[in-house]
Amino acid sequence: MKITFLGTGTSQGVPVICCPCNICQSPDPRDNRLRTSVWIETETTSIVIDAGPDFRQQMLRYGIRKLDAIVFTHSHKDHIAGLDDVRAYNYFMEQPMDVFATLETQQALKREYAYIFENAHYPGVPQINLHTITAHEPFLIKELTITPIRLLHYQMEVLGFRIGDFTYITDANEIPTEELDKIYGSNYLVLNALRREKHISHFTLAEAIDIAKAIHPGATYFTHISHQLGLHEEVEKELPPSMHLAYDGLTLQS
Repeated sequence: MKITFLGTGTSQGVPVICCPCNICQSPDPRDNRLRTSVWIETETTSIVIDAGPDFRQQMLRYGIRKLDAIVFTHSHKDHIAGLDDVRAYNYFMEQPMDVFATLETQQALKREYAYIFENAHYPGVPQINLHTITAHEPFLIKELTITPIRLLHYQMEVLGFRIGDFTYITDANEIPTEELDKIYGSNYLVLNALRREKHISHFTLAEAIDIAKAIHPGATYFTHISHQLGLHEEVEKELPPSMHLAYDGLTLQS
Protein backbone atom coordinates (compact mmCIF):
# COMPACT_ATOMS: atom_id res chain seq x y z
CA MET A 1 0.00 0.00 0.00
CA LYS A 2 1.39 3.37 -1.04
CA ILE A 3 0.42 6.57 0.77
CA THR A 4 0.96 10.00 -0.82
CA PHE A 5 0.41 13.28 1.00
CA LEU A 6 -1.52 15.39 -1.52
CA GLY A 7 -1.73 18.36 0.85
CA THR A 8 -0.39 19.07 4.34
CA GLY A 9 -1.59 22.62 4.95
CA THR A 10 -4.30 24.10 7.09
CA SER A 11 -7.52 25.69 5.84
CA GLN A 12 -5.77 28.68 4.24
CA GLY A 13 -2.91 26.66 2.81
CA VAL A 14 0.68 27.89 2.78
CA PRO A 15 1.55 30.45 1.54
CA VAL A 16 -1.37 32.43 2.93
CA ILE A 17 -2.79 35.07 0.60
CA CYS A 18 -1.11 38.48 1.19
CA CYS A 19 1.18 37.16 3.96
CA PRO A 20 4.76 38.52 3.86
CA CYS A 21 6.18 36.18 6.57
CA ASN A 22 9.35 34.18 5.88
CA ILE A 23 7.42 30.90 5.82
CA CYS A 24 4.98 32.09 3.17
CA GLN A 25 7.89 33.55 1.16
CA SER A 26 10.10 30.46 1.60
CA PRO A 27 11.75 29.05 -1.54
CA ASP A 28 11.70 25.55 0.03
CA PRO A 29 8.94 23.57 -1.75
CA ARG A 30 8.24 21.73 1.52
CA ASP A 31 6.88 25.02 2.91
CA ASN A 32 4.32 25.25 0.11
CA ARG A 33 1.29 23.34 1.40
CA LEU A 34 -2.02 22.63 -0.30
CA ARG A 35 -5.09 21.84 1.80
CA THR A 36 -4.89 18.55 3.69
CA SER A 37 -5.58 15.31 1.81
CA VAL A 38 -3.97 11.91 1.38
CA TRP A 39 -4.03 9.37 -1.47
CA ILE A 40 -3.94 5.64 -0.74
CA GLU A 41 -3.30 3.19 -3.55
CA THR A 42 -2.80 -0.53 -3.92
CA GLU A 43 -2.46 -2.63 -7.06
CA THR A 44 -6.25 -2.64 -7.42
CA THR A 45 -7.63 0.29 -5.42
CA SER A 46 -7.21 4.07 -5.36
CA ILE A 47 -8.90 6.30 -2.76
CA VAL A 48 -8.42 9.76 -1.30
CA ILE A 49 -9.28 10.96 2.18
CA ASP A 50 -10.92 14.40 1.85
CA ALA A 51 -11.36 16.50 -1.27
CA GLY A 52 -10.81 20.14 -0.42
CA PRO A 53 -10.46 23.31 -2.53
CA ASP A 54 -7.21 22.03 -4.08
CA PHE A 55 -8.65 18.67 -5.17
CA ARG A 56 -8.43 19.39 -8.92
CA GLN A 57 -4.87 20.67 -8.65
CA GLN A 58 -3.86 17.66 -6.55
CA MET A 59 -5.36 15.15 -8.98
CA LEU A 60 -3.50 16.79 -11.87
CA ARG A 61 -0.23 17.25 -9.95
CA TYR A 62 -0.01 13.57 -9.01
CA GLY A 63 -1.53 12.15 -12.18
CA ILE A 64 -4.40 10.35 -10.44
CA ARG A 65 -6.33 8.95 -13.39
CA LYS A 66 -8.14 6.24 -11.46
CA LEU A 67 -10.10 7.02 -8.29
CA ASP A 68 -12.43 4.47 -6.75
CA ALA A 69 -13.71 6.46 -3.77
CA ILE A 70 -13.49 9.57 -1.64
CA VAL A 71 -13.67 9.20 2.14
CA PHE A 72 -14.51 12.29 4.19
CA THR A 73 -13.30 13.00 7.71
CA HIS A 74 -15.81 15.80 8.31
CA SER A 75 -17.77 18.59 6.66
CA HIS A 76 -15.57 21.67 6.92
CA LYS A 77 -15.09 23.51 3.65
CA ASP A 78 -11.35 22.89 3.39
CA HIS A 79 -12.15 19.16 3.29
CA ILE A 80 -15.19 19.02 0.98
CA ALA A 81 -14.89 21.97 -1.43
CA GLY A 82 -13.54 19.96 -4.36
CA LEU A 83 -16.35 17.46 -4.78
CA ASP A 84 -17.69 18.96 -8.01
CA ASP A 85 -14.52 17.94 -9.84
CA VAL A 86 -15.40 14.25 -9.64
CA ARG A 87 -17.21 14.92 -12.93
CA ALA A 88 -13.98 14.13 -14.78
CA TYR A 89 -13.83 10.70 -13.15
CA ASN A 90 -17.50 10.10 -13.95
CA TYR A 91 -16.70 10.74 -17.60
CA PHE A 92 -13.45 8.82 -18.00
CA MET A 93 -14.25 5.93 -15.64
CA GLU A 94 -17.87 5.81 -16.85
CA GLN A 95 -19.33 5.36 -13.38
CA PRO A 96 -20.51 7.34 -10.35
CA MET A 97 -17.99 8.21 -7.65
CA ASP A 98 -18.38 6.30 -4.38
CA VAL A 99 -18.37 8.75 -1.46
CA PHE A 100 -18.11 7.55 2.14
CA ALA A 101 -19.27 9.96 4.86
CA THR A 102 -21.22 10.16 8.10
CA LEU A 103 -24.84 11.32 8.00
CA GLU A 104 -23.72 14.69 9.41
CA THR A 105 -21.19 15.17 6.63
CA GLN A 106 -23.74 14.03 4.05
CA GLN A 107 -26.08 16.78 5.24
CA ALA A 108 -23.37 19.34 4.54
CA LEU A 109 -22.66 17.84 1.12
CA LYS A 110 -26.34 17.99 0.22
CA ARG A 111 -26.49 21.60 1.38
CA GLU A 112 -23.30 22.73 -0.37
CA TYR A 113 -23.99 20.74 -3.54
CA ALA A 114 -27.77 20.85 -3.72
CA TYR A 115 -27.63 20.79 -7.51
CA ILE A 116 -25.99 17.34 -7.40
CA PHE A 117 -28.62 15.72 -5.24
CA GLU A 118 -31.71 17.62 -6.41
CA ASN A 119 -30.96 17.32 -10.13
CA ALA A 120 -29.13 14.00 -10.31
CA HIS A 121 -30.07 13.41 -13.95
CA TYR A 122 -29.23 16.90 -15.25
CA PRO A 123 -26.50 16.64 -17.91
CA GLY A 124 -23.04 17.31 -16.50
CA VAL A 125 -23.98 17.11 -12.82
CA PRO A 126 -21.53 15.00 -10.79
CA GLN A 127 -22.70 11.42 -10.32
CA ILE A 128 -22.22 10.20 -6.77
CA ASN A 129 -23.06 7.09 -4.76
CA LEU A 130 -23.29 8.02 -1.08
CA HIS A 131 -22.31 5.43 1.52
CA THR A 132 -23.04 6.03 5.19
CA ILE A 133 -20.28 5.34 7.68
CA THR A 134 -20.19 5.66 11.46
CA ALA A 135 -17.46 5.89 14.07
CA HIS A 136 -18.33 2.45 15.38
CA GLU A 137 -18.12 0.15 12.38
CA PRO A 138 -15.29 -0.72 9.97
CA PHE A 139 -16.18 -0.62 6.28
CA LEU A 140 -14.76 -1.97 3.05
CA ILE A 141 -13.63 -0.29 -0.14
CA LYS A 142 -12.73 -3.21 -2.38
CA GLU A 143 -10.02 -5.10 -0.46
CA LEU A 144 -9.29 -2.27 1.99
CA THR A 145 -10.75 -2.58 5.49
CA ILE A 146 -11.07 0.91 6.97
CA THR A 147 -11.58 1.40 10.70
CA PRO A 148 -13.02 4.80 11.69
CA ILE A 149 -11.65 6.54 14.79
CA ARG A 150 -13.92 8.95 16.65
CA LEU A 151 -12.22 12.27 17.37
CA LEU A 152 -13.19 15.68 18.70
CA HIS A 153 -12.53 18.86 16.71
CA TYR A 154 -13.50 21.22 19.55
CA GLN A 155 -17.18 20.20 20.03
CA MET A 156 -17.53 18.59 16.61
CA GLU A 157 -17.18 14.85 16.17
CA VAL A 158 -14.92 14.00 13.23
CA LEU A 159 -13.33 10.81 11.98
CA GLY A 160 -9.81 9.54 11.64
CA PHE A 161 -9.11 6.26 9.87
CA ARG A 162 -6.89 3.22 10.24
CA ILE A 163 -6.07 1.13 7.19
CA GLY A 164 -3.76 -1.77 7.94
CA ASP A 165 -0.82 -0.38 9.89
CA PHE A 166 -1.48 3.21 8.75
CA THR A 167 -3.49 5.63 10.94
CA TYR A 168 -4.59 9.04 9.69
CA ILE A 169 -5.84 11.77 12.05
CA THR A 170 -6.42 15.37 11.05
CA ASP A 171 -8.48 18.27 12.44
CA ALA A 172 -8.64 17.04 16.01
CA ASN A 173 -7.78 18.31 19.46
CA GLU A 174 -8.87 15.25 21.44
CA ILE A 175 -8.73 11.49 21.01
CA PRO A 176 -11.19 9.81 23.40
CA THR A 177 -9.49 7.20 25.56
CA GLU A 178 -11.69 4.39 24.26
CA GLU A 179 -10.53 5.10 20.69
CA LEU A 180 -6.82 4.70 21.44
CA ASP A 181 -6.97 0.92 21.12
CA LYS A 182 -7.73 1.40 17.42
CA ILE A 183 -4.43 3.25 16.98
CA TYR A 184 -1.95 1.19 19.00
CA GLY A 185 0.31 -0.96 16.87
CA SER A 186 0.33 1.42 13.91
CA ASN A 187 3.56 1.50 11.96
CA TYR A 188 2.70 4.94 10.58
CA LEU A 189 0.71 7.54 12.52
CA VAL A 190 -0.33 10.83 10.93
CA LEU A 191 -1.43 13.59 13.32
CA ASN A 192 -2.43 17.20 12.83
CA ALA A 193 -0.04 19.72 14.37
CA LEU A 194 -1.32 23.17 13.53
CA ARG A 195 1.11 25.50 15.31
CA ARG A 196 2.97 25.99 18.59
CA GLU A 197 0.37 28.17 20.33
CA LYS A 198 -2.73 26.63 21.92
CA HIS A 199 -5.70 26.31 19.57
CA ILE A 200 -9.36 25.68 20.31
CA SER A 201 -9.80 22.80 17.85
CA HIS A 202 -6.40 21.50 16.73
CA PHE A 203 -3.46 19.81 18.39
CA THR A 204 -0.40 21.97 18.84
CA LEU A 205 2.98 20.57 17.87
CA ALA A 206 3.80 19.79 21.51
CA GLU A 207 0.45 18.06 22.05
CA ALA A 208 0.90 15.98 18.91
CA ILE A 209 4.41 14.98 20.00
CA ASP A 210 3.09 13.87 23.41
CA ILE A 211 0.39 11.75 21.77
CA ALA A 212 2.91 10.14 19.45
CA LYS A 213 5.17 9.32 22.41
CA ALA A 214 2.25 7.68 24.23
CA ILE A 215 1.13 5.63 21.22
CA HIS A 216 4.69 4.84 20.10
CA PRO A 217 4.13 3.98 16.44
CA GLY A 218 6.97 3.05 14.12
CA ALA A 219 7.02 6.60 12.74
CA THR A 220 4.86 9.71 13.11
CA TYR A 221 4.20 12.38 10.48
CA PHE A 222 2.57 15.70 11.31
CA THR A 223 0.12 17.35 8.92
CA HIS A 224 -2.48 20.17 8.71
CA ILE A 225 0.35 22.63 9.30
CA SER A 226 -0.06 26.40 9.31
CA HIS A 227 2.51 29.04 8.43
CA GLN A 228 2.64 29.83 12.16
CA LEU A 229 4.50 26.60 12.91
CA GLY A 230 7.73 27.68 11.23
CA LEU A 231 10.04 26.68 8.41
CA HIS A 232 9.99 22.99 7.57
CA GLU A 233 13.76 22.61 7.71
CA GLU A 234 14.05 24.25 11.13
CA VAL A 235 11.07 22.50 12.78
CA GLU A 236 12.19 19.11 11.45
CA LYS A 237 15.48 19.46 13.34
CA GLU A 238 13.61 19.95 16.64
CA LEU A 239 11.55 16.78 16.44
CA PRO A 240 12.24 13.61 18.43
CA PRO A 241 13.54 10.52 16.59
CA SER A 242 10.99 8.83 14.29
CA MET A 243 8.85 12.01 14.14
CA HIS A 244 8.70 14.20 11.04
CA LEU A 245 6.80 17.00 9.38
CA ALA A 246 4.93 15.68 6.38
CA TYR A 247 5.08 17.70 3.18
CA ASP A 248 3.16 17.71 -0.09
CA GLY A 249 4.31 14.84 -2.27
CA LEU A 250 5.82 12.76 0.52
CA THR A 251 5.18 9.05 -0.03
CA LEU A 252 5.17 6.14 2.42
CA GLN A 253 5.10 2.44 1.68
CA SER A 254 3.05 0.37 4.09
